[in-house]
Amino acid sequence: MKRYRIGIIGASTVALLAAAALGSTAAQAHSPEPSGAHKTVTLSANLTELNGSGAFGTATVVVRNQKIKHVEVHASGLTPDAPHAQHIHFGDQARHECPTLPGDDANEDGHLNTVEGIPAYGPVVVSLTTTGDTSPASVVDVARFPVSDAGSYDYSRDNIRITKVEGSGKAKEIADSIRKGEGVVVIHGLDYNGNDEYDFSHGASELNPDLPAEATDPAACGVLQ
Repeated sequence: MKRYRIGIIGASTVALLAAAALGSTAAQAHSPEPSGAHKTVTLSANLTELNGSGAFGTATVVVRNQKIKHVEVHASGLTPDAPHAQHIHFGDQARHECPTLPGDDANEDGHLNTVEGIPAYGPVVVSLTTTGDTSPASVVDVARFPVSDAGSYDYSRDNIRITKVEGSGKAKEIADSIRKGEGVVVIHGLDYNGNDEYDFSHGASELNPDLPAEATDPAACGVLQ
């Protein structure tokens, strides 16, 4: 059986679909900062597991005008020594929440893949990469996402520019929607069969058949509020 070891996936650079991820109803209340015309708002989310991953964590996002001034993600319970794509999602037609089983499991296989979550959380509007581009074009540019150390990572980045995204709106509209509590943070990548690597035990990714579903299926999700 064809396998992808963590190190191999972590070294690859793949730009796929600009749609994916999920958000959780267990989010915390948002705390607007007094900022006059700058429209600065601080939001946070509790990230809870999807697909029985055991993953959990928190996310904090500071939005100012049409920019994410600061973002932090602290996650644990993830596949160790593996890359984990992470994004902020929003869509006008989405429910602005995390997907659920069995309700969003369109193919009824007992798992939620990235595309099945789109009605809940919408397309990707920001890719939370470690360096370089942060647009939806980097949705699974795996080499630039955090790699967990013993199943955990602490991520932070400043001054991410929000861009226009088809199906989600112009930059200002997306920023305003995130400020209103309609953005969802999703972390991807989980080891279904517990063999410490991403393989094809659960088939291929619906985003790219050359990648295993384990590398792109959602592992944790939370709504920014």
